[in-house]
Amino acid sequence: MSIIRVIKNDKETKARLGILSLPHGDVETPAFMPVGTNGTVKGIYHDTIRRIGYKLILANTYHMYLRPGTEVLESFGGLHGFASWDGNILTDSGGFQVFSLSGLRKIRDAGVTFQSHIDGSKHVFTPEKVVDIQSVIGSDIAMCLDVCTPPGIEHRNAKEAWRVTKLWAERSIEERNRLGEKFRGNLFGIVQGNFYEDLRKESALTISDMDFPGIAIGGLSVGEEKSQFEDMLAYTAQFITPEKPRYVMGIGSPDYILAAVENGIDLFDCVLATRMARNGGLFTDDGVIALKKAVYKFDHSPVVEGCQCTLCREYSKAYMHHLIKCNEMLGGMLATEHNLQYLYDLMIRIRTAIKEDRFKEFKESYLRRFYASKN
Repeated sequence: MSIIRVIKNDKETKARLGILSLPHGDVETPAFMPVGTNGTVKGIYHDTIRRIGYKLILANTYHMYLRPGTEVLESFGGLHGFASWDGNILTDSGGFQVFSLSGLRKIRDAGVTFQSHIDGSKHVFTPEKVVDIQSVIGSDIAMCLDVCTPPGIEHRNAKEAWRVTKLWAERSIEERNRLGEKFRGNLFGIVQGNFYEDLRKESALTISDMDFPGIAIGGLSVGEEKSQFEDMLAYTAQFITPEKPRYVMGIGSPDYILAAVENGIDLFDCVLATRMARNGGLFTDDGVIALKKAVYKFDHSPVVEGCQCTLCREYSKAYMHHLIKCNEMLGGMLATEHNLQYLYDLMIRIRTAIKEDRFKEFKESYLRRFYASKN
């Protein structure tokens, strides 16, 4: 039985509305997911995330494994109890973090050996161990271990990475099945293949046919040009079965989100909203505004008229400018809440446009205004 129920397909694009059924409640899709790498979304209370309306956030297997460690998490019955979060949690496998370590790791068929970025200690991730860790975490959506590759590598290297990814996917399924009822979540497979169409097609078809309840598209948003991202996303998505939820990893700006939705993607996440907020960058329909700029020093207006975040309801751009210039923690907290509120509201607008068969019109109109400030 599919964990996603598609309730509406857009007439002009591949955008779709759905209800994703997860252990800690249903999630309306398409949906953006805030990133809480270390078991917390930086700069915001879980109660505030809950009040905004989010029902699914991320944590990271690599980071939670290193700190606080599986023994601590197990003593609390998993991350939900440890972090006092009663919504759903998706955990990345840690594959991207290990990929980012470059010289500090070695990849073999058995698994990957890496050095901790914290203290240099050596560790081994096998696909089985990663499934086991996420079982302890209590992930509602768990990702299998994969090999992520940068753009520009040779075809033979990309093919080898896909071979290992497939091998690890098969072993991840076997470990999930071995755990039985101990594994309470949904294990997603990950499509790889770098930027080679033959590998992307093979990977998408193969992972779709495997016993995964959901599919992630990996290896995108890793430094490539936006046009390359959009082209490869569109090419890859067409080969992924529509019966399963589709997740594109690591995208969080409105233009990338709209491109993903247009291609039938249901889920996406990124640290951009919170990272940008801590430096005074805020999302608006008119693009990202940088409140460090002196132009806002005497600005009495809210960041976004009508926005229900604390910043827009109670404070001015001038006050926010002051907080950011002084490096006050409150500035980053208010900006974080605003950006997550903005993206949540944007997803409601997107879902409404799909429901009313005007997504293409909405996307074009939104981007004209969003890009206007750059022009």
